[in-house]
Amino acid sequence: MSVFTPATEADVADIVRDARTRKAPLNIVGGGTRAGLGRPAASGDTLSTAALSGITLYEPAEMVISAKAGTPLREIEAALDEKAQILPFESMDFRALYGTTGEPTIGGVAASGASGPRRVQSGAARDQLIGVRFVNGRGEMVKSGGRVVKNVTGLDLVKINGGALGTLGVLTEVTFKLTPAPRDSATLVFEGLDDPRAVACLCAAMGSPFEVGGAAHLPAGVGGDVARTVLRIEHFPESVAYRCDKLDAALADFGVPARLDHAATRAIWRDIRDVVPLAEPRDRAIWKISVAPTLAPGVVASIARGINARWFYDWSGGLVWLATPAEGDCGAAIIRAAVATTTGHATLIRAPDEARAAVDVFQPLPEALMKLTRGLKASFDPDGLLNAGRMYAGV
Repeated sequence: MSVFTPATEADVADIVRDARTRKAPLNIVGGGTRAGLGRPAASGDTLSTAALSGITLYEPAEMVISAKAGTPLREIEAALDEKAQILPFESMDFRALYGTTGEPTIGGVAASGASGPRRVQSGAARDQLIGVRFVNGRGEMVKSGGRVVKNVTGLDLVKINGGALGTLGVLTEVTFKLTPAPRDSATLVFEGLDDPRAVACLCAAMGSPFEVGGAAHLPAGVGGDVARTVLRIEHFPESVAYRCDKLDAALADFGVPARLDHAATRAIWRDIRDVVPLAEPRDRAIWKISVAPTLAPGVVASIARGINARWFYDWSGGLVWLATPAEGDCGAAIIRAAVATTTGHATLIRAPDEARAAVDVFQPLPEALMKLTRGLKASFDPDGLLNAGRMYAGV
């Protein structure tokens, strides 16, 4: 099998057109840090975007940045740090979960749509993605969106490629909105709450006027011996201190919280973002469950009655990270039955290749939506060459 590392968008188009002529599938990779995400890669050649690197536009005053898809995320963050700005969605680094090396790339961030704890305040990665350039399965170069947010009529090519895992096109350049970086932060830590009580605390905090930028709960035995319910407050030092005091008073029914400083806050939320509390042991499967926050403790309790599991909550309870034994279906039947009682969904994030090939990695779609998904794939990639089957078998 061949590995292609095109240096330009035109080179990408040439490679895709040649692959189409040969009917040869292409596996699209960036820094290789998310190799375990989705179904196992189909047999075929590899197209790496690693050589498509460099920031192409950065307008701090407009708070927008464009970069080629293979640009390492650390280079983006270093440039933003000089101007005290950030990518607001706090993208997850998958290396702790997968044990991969390499460098996360900005194209991989867009393709995976991975968003961290700050999503509860700032929105998801795809919400901040405002422009893309990509090469579709016909080898055509496509540009959509730009430096400002506009109303869209018809198919939004920007949003539809965010989180598509490279199945609709090879991203060559992406543009994101930015926000100012917090100057300070603190975390309130409530100890000893059980899951329902902890989620009630998180929801009360998120419903307050004090702009909580992170809301998570780690049960006892997950990242510590004592259950911890954590709330992050960010931005100007005076504002952080004032809002922490106000939250202390507003949440007095849940106990008296400890308070972490800026350095400790960065450390704990980095671990939550990267799912470090569940990364070991590596022979466990990892699930990501999205559900209404108030329903999450009940869903988890139902799962725990049927299978050995460990878990923690992010996004005020709306996101549950869950570790299960990696044998058989990795708990898929039990997990999906519990989620089916809600309007939520479950995604298998980490598992052995054989399990990811046999189990629906992403939430199974109703036939009507599956038909739309197949039609969308066919319109962008009629020969099914790009990351074939990465999201759904046969698509």
